[in-house]
Amino acid sequence: MDTQPLVSVIIPTYNRLEALGELLESLSRQTYPHLQIIIVNDAGESVERVTALYPELDTLVLTMESNGKHVAARNLGLTAVRGEYILLCDDDDLLLPAHVERMVRELQDSDLVYSDVEIFDYTVVEGTRRPTGRFIFAYEHDLEAMRKFSTFVASGCLYRRELHERLGPFDTEVYHYWDWDFFLRASESFRVKRVPVASALYAFASAGGNLSGPADSMRPYLDKLSAKHGLGELPTANFFLLLEEPDVKSRKAVTEVSWDGEPFVSRLTGFGGSGSREEGENG
Repeated sequence: MDTQPLVSVIIPTYNRLEALGELLESLSRQTYPHLQIIIVNDAGESVERVTALYPELDTLVLTMESNGKHVAARNLGLTAVRGEYILLCDDDDLLLPAHVERMVRELQDSDLVYSDVEIFDYTVVEGTRRPTGRFIFAYEHDLEAMRKFSTFVASGCLYRRELHERLGPFDTEVYHYWDWDFFLRASESFRVKRVPVASALYAFASAGGNLSGPADSMRPYLDKLSAKHGLGELPTANFFLLLEEPDVKSRKAVTEVSWDGEPFVSRLTGFGGSGSREEGENG
């Protein structure tokens, strides 16, 4: 009898088949096999062409009636969770093979665990993202400091399903900062831990720039987050500039690095398919 807890992986997606294929490839390589994959298609093109290539994965596709954006898509995903544990992942990020197994083990004395990440820049060659640069994003878990600048990365985080019984769904009202809000709310009532291993890979294309947005569009949501948690005045400076702030640099931490730098070639690319990469569901 299988006694491993089921992990439900929630993936919002919108018109990014090639990246989604690479994520499914990384999930197919996990050393922890007891996974439920919930893909929430945010009213984009059908994802069946890529999900059909991974029949060994227990995959459920939910389709939004209209484009509700990434936070609403994650909330729809929550309604289909069967697992005792929930893992979040953006459709263009990747998980190294031992990631889920390590996180399940680390969760035994916690309620939510998150890993460090490697942020990688890339170019697309024959439909596959190939790294052109990478750097470690690893910072000490300091709750007070994370009220000023969050170093919590939601992709790859694992937590107990019952968190939502107390916290409710993700807050669509803070939009860009839904993950920071979730981290702060979880930290108030549950045991939250950083795992010092960079086993989640966070995609960043210089041309597309998904780590920062126009300050004028993000400001209202940051103000809502600040008012909700009493954070005071918070800057909307460029992500990379914030990393150079002395208070942030002082929190840099040692982490385990195990990625060999090789791309995750999906079966979609391997079989000669092609997908659209116009827009995604990153928060």
